[in-house]
Amino acid sequence: MGAWLNQSSMDGFILLGIFSHSRIDLVLFSAVMVVFTVALGGNVLLITLICIDSRLHTPMYFFLSQLSLMDLMLVCNIVPAMAANYLSGRKSISFVGCGTQIGFFVSLVGSEGLLLGLMAYDRYVAINHPLHYPILMSKRVCLKIVGSSWAFGILDGIIQMVAAMSLPYCSSRNVDHFFCEVPALLKLACADTSLFDTLLFACCVFMLLLPFSIIVASYARILWAVLHMRSAQACKRALATCSSHLIAVSLFYGATMFIYLRPRRYRIPSHDKVVSIFYTVLTPMLNPLIYSLRNREVMGALRKGLNHCKIGNQH
Repeated sequence: MGAWLNQSSMDGFILLGIFSHSRIDLVLFSAVMVVFTVALGGNVLLITLICIDSRLHTPMYFFLSQLSLMDLMLVCNIVPAMAANYLSGRKSISFVGCGTQIGFFVSLVGSEGLLLGLMAYDRYVAINHPLHYPILMSKRVCLKIVGSSWAFGILDGIIQMVAAMSLPYCSSRNVDHFFCEVPALLKLACADTSLFDTLLFACCVFMLLLPFSIIVASYARILWAVLHMRSAQACKRALATCSSHLIAVSLFYGATMFIYLRPRRYRIPSHDKVVSIFYTVLTPMLNPLIYSLRNREVMGALRKGLNHCKIGNQH
């Protein structure tokens, strides 16, 4: 705690960012802000539809509402600060602000990874044990799944935040990133970080590889069940219920594993920044689009809501 207080009294860090003020980078920055706005609107809309439409009060949509909440908090943790720094030209972030950003970021990414893994189990039960689905996926079980995702994610965030902020940092405070991400911050540490690297890897194995193994096991069982279905229509319906989740999983795990499970010697800051933009901004925008455009129930709830608005305006 003493080391934390000593360092927090210093100037903090300088985020070098990802965009310069050239014309091309200005266009790219504008594109990121458009994606951020769509992500914000899409996730808020999806959460609202799931809350107000009783037909969407099922385990799958409950999980989806939590996924949207995580995505919403993730983009709001990163993009507004990045935009403010870029537009104002002020690239500094306080020591406490950096630690807070790390805590929120790791918590949300960890929670989302676990939730995506446990959502695969939900799909497995729905397809392989449809008659027992109401019992196996009761309200109590759903709350435990969501609660454990948030709890382990927050615990991971606290551990990494405290560990990263307890390290001594050198005179150079230039973080080659657009937000405080642990791998970028470790490069500035004056001490040996091998122990922290081991801790970081262990956290990533638990928060990424464990839920990913659940996904692989669940979909292996689902595929086995689908291959033995006699009805082509039932087979098509089963695959349709899984396709949205599989796309979301591919986008999220592809990017996070690229960042966190590579050895340090293979990390290139410019690559890391581009991939980070992908899973901190682009994926939160794509998730509600993937789940809504490919889903009849969500589109039906949206049309119902729009019709209510039209009737209200006419009166």
